[in-house]
Amino acid sequence: MPLAPEIQRQINTWLTPAYDADTQAEIRQLQAQHQDDLLNDAFYRSLEFGTGGLRGLMGAGSNRMNRYTLGMATQGLCNYLNQQFPGQEIKVAVAHDSRNNSRQFAETVAGIFSANGITVYLFENLRPTPELSFAIRHLGCQSGCVITASHNPKEYNGFKVYWADGSQVVAPHDKNIINEVNAIASVGEVKFEADQTRIRRIGAEVDAAYLAQVKQLCINPTAVAAQHDLSIVYTPLHGSGITLVPQALAEFGFTNVNVVAAQAAPDGNFPTVQSPNPEEKSAMQLALDQAQATNADLVLATDPDADRVGVGVKNNQGEWVLLNGNQTAALLTYYLLSARHRAGQATPRDFIVYTIVTSEILGDIARNHAVKSYQTLTGFKYIAGLIRDLEGQETYIGGGEESYGFLIGDFVRDKDAVSACALVAEMAAVAKSQGRTLYEEMVQMYAQYGLYVEDLISLTKKGQRGAEEIQEMMAALRANPPATIAGLKVVEIRDYLTGRIHDLRTGQTTETGLESSNVLQFLTEDGSKISARPSGTEPKIKFYFSVKQPLRSVVDFDLATRLAQEKIRAIIEDLQLK
Repeated sequence: MPLAPEIQRQINTWLTPAYDADTQAEIRQLQAQHQDDLLNDAFYRSLEFGTGGLRGLMGAGSNRMNRYTLGMATQGLCNYLNQQFPGQEIKVAVAHDSRNNSRQFAETVAGIFSANGITVYLFENLRPTPELSFAIRHLGCQSGCVITASHNPKEYNGFKVYWADGSQVVAPHDKNIINEVNAIASVGEVKFEADQTRIRRIGAEVDAAYLAQVKQLCINPTAVAAQHDLSIVYTPLHGSGITLVPQALAEFGFTNVNVVAAQAAPDGNFPTVQSPNPEEKSAMQLALDQAQATNADLVLATDPDADRVGVGVKNNQGEWVLLNGNQTAALLTYYLLSARHRAGQATPRDFIVYTIVTSEILGDIARNHAVKSYQTLTGFKYIAGLIRDLEGQETYIGGGEESYGFLIGDFVRDKDAVSACALVAEMAAVAKSQGRTLYEEMVQMYAQYGLYVEDLISLTKKGQRGAEEIQEMMAALRANPPATIAGLKVVEIRDYLTGRIHDLRTGQTTETGLESSNVLQFLTEDGSKISARPSGTEPKIKFYFSVKQPLRSVVDFDLATRLAQEKIRAIIEDLQLK
C-alpha cells in the first residue's frame, strides 16, 4: 500500500537540512528497503506529549522518540516556563536512567533549557527518578525532567516533566504545557545551541542530601543493628538503582547486601532480561536463583529508573516467591503504622494514601490505627498533589499503588524504590528479630484484616481501530452494566468519568470527589472490586480484580488463597476477558 500524501510530505520535511545526516540516512534506508509499514508508523502522527511527557519507540520520525521530537517538547516547556516566571531566574534539574540514548537526550534537553536563558542542574551521570524529584525542591527549581521509559522494553525512551513541588505536572500546568508544545510548528523554532555557562553539573552533594533524608526514615534502628547481617540480594536490572540503593541500605546499617553481578552494570540493552520490569518473574529469576543458592533472607529489585520496587521472600515451604505490588504496599503500610505507634511517633494528624485500583486492605489497616486514609486516581502525581494540598495541616506517612510504587515520607514527591528498599529491609529485620520471615509477617497481616487477593489483565489494542475498540468497551459497560458478576450481585457502581457513585441497594447517588477520569468500578456484595481503566500512556485497557476472602487462621492461608484465585478466574470468565 503506497504511503498517504500527508505522510510522504512529512517524510520529505525530515529529509531537509533541518535534520541531521544520520536521521536522513535512517529514513532513506527504510525507503530503499521498501519498509512502508515502518515509515507509515514512524510518520503517521506526531509523538504525543501527554500529561506526563513523552514516551515512545526510539528512531527517526515524527512518531518516534528522538532529539527533534524531544527538542520540540522541551522548547514548548521552556516557552511555558518563561511565561510563568517572567523576570525571575528559572532553574530546572535534569536526570536520566540507563537506557540507550538517555545521556545524549539529557544533554540535548539541558542545552535547550540553557539556550532559553534557563539555569540547568544536570546530573553528572545516571540517577534514580526519585532523586530528580528530591533535587527539584532541594535546589529550589521551578521544574525538572528525567529521561526514562520506566520499565518498558529497550526500544523505548521517554521524557517525564516535573513541577516546582517535585511532582509530575498536574492541572493546569499539564494542559498548558501541552498547548505550548503543540504550538511549536517546526524544529526551526527549537533553540539547540547550548549556553554552557548556564549548565551546572551535580552529583555527590545531592546524593548525600537525599540519602540523609532516607536514613531518617528508619523507625527501628535497634532491630536493624541486631540484624545488620540480614542476607539481602539486590538487582538494579541494569538500571540507575545501582547508584543509590546499596548506599541507602548501608546508611540504614545493613552490611550483607549482595548485588547480582550480571545485572549490576547499567546497560540500556538490558541483556539478561526480556523486559526490565520487577513485576515479571523472568526479570527477577537471576536474583531469586542467587538467593536460593546463598540461603538469603530477602530479594530486592528496582526498575531502570528506580521508582518501582520488586520484593522476593521465602514462603512457608522454603520456596522463593515474589510479592505483588498490592502485597508490598500493604506490608509497608502495616509496618509503618504499627512501628510508628510502638515507637511513639504516631500523631493524630497522620494520613496514608492509596489509589482507587489498589487493595482496600490499606484503608482497613489505617482505620485500625485511627489514621486517616485517602484514595486518589491512578498515578503518583495525584498522591503528590494530596501531599501538597494537606501540607502544614496533616502529616503524610506513606502511600502506594498496585503497580509496585510506594513513597515513604514527603521529601520526594513521586514513587521511590530507593527508600522503599530500605524500609522493606527494615521490615524483614524486625520480623527476623521476632523469629518470623517477612512472608509469615504478611500472612499474619491477612489473618488480622482478612485475605485480599488481586489480579490484573491488560488487553493491548493497537492502532486507530484499537483505540476505538477500547472506547467501545467502556461505552458498553456504561450502557449495560452487569447486574451480577460470577454469580455475585453488583451493589455499587463508581464512574469516575462522571464523578458519580451509584449505590444499587439504596438507589442513592453520591460524588467521588475526584477529578474526571475514564475509570469504571463495580463492587459486589461480598466486597470484591472490579475496575476497568484504559491506559493513559499505552494502547491498552486494564482490568483490575480484587476479592476478599475470610481467613480465620494463618494455617488456612493457602486454602483461602486458592479459593480467592478461583473467584477471580470465575469473574474473568464471566466478563469474557479471555
